[in-house]
Amino acid sequence: MTTHLDLRDISVSFNGFKALNGLNLSVRKGELRCLIGPNGAGKTTALDIICGKVKPSTGAVTFDGTALQDLEEHEIARAGVGRKFQVPSVFRDLTVAENLEVARARRPGVWANLRWDVRRAGRADIERLAELIGLTEHLERPAAYLSHGQTQWLEIGMLVAQDVELILMDEPTAGMTAQETRKTAELFERLRGKHTLIVVEHDMGFVKAIGDIISVMHMGQLLAEGTAAEVEAHPEVRRAYLGSGGITNA
Repeated sequence: MTTHLDLRDISVSFNGFKALNGLNLSVRKGELRCLIGPNGAGKTTALDIICGKVKPSTGAVTFDGTALQDLEEHEIARAGVGRKFQVPSVFRDLTVAENLEVARARRPGVWANLRWDVRRAGRADIERLAELIGLTEHLERPAAYLSHGQTQWLEIGMLVAQDVELILMDEPTAGMTAQETRKTAELFERLRGKHTLIVVEHDMGFVKAIGDIISVMHMGQLLAEGTAAEVEAHPEVRRAYLGSGGITNA
């Protein structure tokens, strides 16, 4: 698999605090990458840099050969980068089907929107999306009546509907039940390979279940990366988390 996203020597400061300090991170096309680390390690800031919410002080962000640091947020979205925040952003008064329809109509590109017709091929696409995210039986239910987990899945489905290539997710399982977390892991397995995913997560059980590669961040830098077993055995990781319950509680 080829490199899809590359962060080189990324640094950014907030009021004198260096949130990222020479961060280097490469993610391959179709990979499911997990970012872990303690609060303040720079994980969410790294996502902010990728989607353009925050601009780096130094360094470069390259996505499919495009320099993202030179683009505005809406331009980065049009380039194929989608962001899911901790708090779901769906249209609560619309049904599941209508939310997916709106998202599909917002796909980047004028010609794509002109070709879209929900009365024809659109409905079949919406039903396939609903099946993908496990909401087939809830297509006509207003989003306001979905459970927390179902709302999270709907928002992920809305990103998929927009044909994004890279999906950024910040603690997607926060507040979920154990059953919802398992179903989310199954959803990510279905997305793996078709999309490139970067997931910031504190639930190490979930991380071990889904991650191709785990990247450990510490003090705004990449401390280590590898499989779950490799990361847990890494001497620098063990030193950094000594006395804090280990990497499992990161």
